[in-house]
This record gives sequence, structure tokens and C-alpha cells, in this order.
Amino acid sequence: MNGLENNGHGQAAVATQLLQRGGGDESKWYEEEIDDDLKLCYSLNSVLHRGTSKYQEIALIDTKHFGKALIIDGKMQSTEVDEFIYHESLIHPSLLFHPNPKTVFIMGGGEGSAARETLKHKTVQRVVMCDIDKEVVDFCRTYLSANWDAFASDKLRLVINDARAELEKSTEKFDVIVGDLADPVEGGPCYQLYTKCFYQNVLKPKLDDHGIFVTQAGPAGVLTHKEVFSSIYNTLRHVFKHVKAYTAHVPSFADTWGWVMASDQPFTLTAQQINQRIVDRIDGELMYLSGEFLISSTILNKSVCLSLLNETHVYTEDDARFIYGHGMGHCA
Repeated sequence: MNGLENNGHGQAAVATQLLQRGGGDESKWYEEEIDDDLKLCYSLNSVLHRGTSKYQEIALIDTKHFGKALIIDGKMQSTEVDEFIYHESLIHPSLLFHPNPKTVFIMGGGEGSAARETLKHKTVQRVVMCDIDKEVVDFCRTYLSANWDAFASDKLRLVINDARAELEKSTEKFDVIVGDLADPVEGGPCYQLYTKCFYQNVLKPKLDDHGIFVTQAGPAGVLTHKEVFSSIYNTLRHVFKHVKAYTAHVPSFADTWGWVMASDQPFTLTAQQINQRIVDRIDGELMYLSGEFLISSTILNKSVCLSLLNETHVYTEDDARFIYGHGMGHCA
């Protein structure tokens, strides 16, 4: 999850070994380093596919608890069982708050799930999905069957390019721009798409008058929200008149996750109005999001709320914050 835009050059990534357990049983585990002294382990059925692109290493694994999971540079991106939480939260709030979203630009999003959720909106006529890594897109288009229809849609224009370069050369303005990007990691170029300079000089001029920008904003738990979430929120406050942070728990990430919406128009819908727009605009049923939950997800716990209120850091290329490492995961 967290998008599939360039996550830096892969290092160790996904190597497979067999680990002997008690009784002689062979068990495989996917292990991801969260910090120097913290790891998450997921029991595996098998490693289904592996590949290496110019930018990153890719794996599709079958976990016992979360089903199929997409791994980029050793970092969990999404799982079959709960990816709907992340992608419904990323896509639908901004499109529901917009009065009439017709055009959407997705930065990253190579796995196709963000495009899939966007295309559920009846008003949407055109979706541009721009991911830098063709190999990742081709990998996901081949192996992630849930997104085959989205990749085949006539409304989707797939662009293989750096999102910044594509927006800079575009003459089009969009109703909604989505940042489905990897977390900012040191050594990778993705963090540049979280900076005030990018938001102010490149992204905002490509939004229409009622345009909304939304980005995934990293871990937002009590212990993790100061890594990048509070800084992304504060940076956007320096560029847009109205900024709204919201969170949801994603079980496979073992943490609360954060998103931030920004616009020069206020976010004023009630839960009842959001529910009515869901009925009127969206094909099919949402599995996670409702008007009531969306409103409640913007009410943050006291610790996180105070951190966002008091945050002073602004993202720049010379003064960035980063998520811990990349390419650290392996299967054992």
C-alpha cells in the first residue's frame, strides 16, 4: 500500500529461506523491520512471484492471516484481506466532498487499487494514473486480479513517468489529485513529492477552483504520528486554506494510518449528506466508509491532535522527515 511510486533502489528485498520449527515442521515467514528494535512477522503459505525493476524489488506473497500481500522493497504495501480500508479512505472522501468530480490525477498508485475505487464514481469521466515504475505496474496488472477491470477501463489513462514531471507539463486542471505514493524514505526521490515547493508551485496550480488534493500521510498512531504525518499536515496548511486530517486502523500495518485532504474550499458536508452522495454517486456498496465514520475519522485522539496543532516543521527538500529504512524485509 502507500502507493507504488518509486520507493528507492531495492537492497536485500525478498529472499526465501526455510526456518526449522519445533517438531521438524518447516515454516516460512515474511519479516519486516519497523525500527532498529521492532519487527513484524507474517506467517506464509508461499512466495507467489518475485521480480526486480529499475527502481525497486517486487514480491507477491500468500500469507496465512492476510491472504495475498504485495511487497515493495521489503515494505508491506497492501494485503488482500484489508486493502479496502486504505484505498476507500484514500479515494472516497475527497471525491465525495467535491461538488462534481469529473477528472482525477493519481500520483503513484501502480497496483491499480486507487484507480479501481475512483472509477466507482459515476461522475468521473477521466482518470490519469501516473507511476514511475512500468515493471511494478505490469506486475500488478498481471497478478492482482481484483484490479483487472480498472486497468481495462476506457476512462483510465496510464502514464509511466515521474508524477512531478507529468504535472509540470500538463495543460489540464483536475478536480481531484491523489497522492498514492510510497512513504518518504531517505535516499529515495519520493519525499520530494511531499514538499511545500511541490505542493505550492506544481500541484496546486493543476487543481480547478473547487479542487481537492488528498495524500496518504504515513503512520498516525500515538507512537508514530510524529514521523511524517504531523509534518505533512502542517506543510499543507502553508499552501491551502482548508486542511483536514483523518485516520483509520489498518490491521496488516499493525498501526493507525493517516491521510490529509486540502483545498481552498471548506469541507462542510454532514454525515447524512455524505451518505446521500454515496448512494447517488457510487456504483456498488462500500465495504468500509460511511458518512458517520468519515466524520468520526477526522476526530483525532488528544495526543495526535495536539501534535498537529503545535507542529512547526515544514517539508522541504533540504529539511525532510523520513520513515524508517526500506528494503529491509525478507522472507524466512
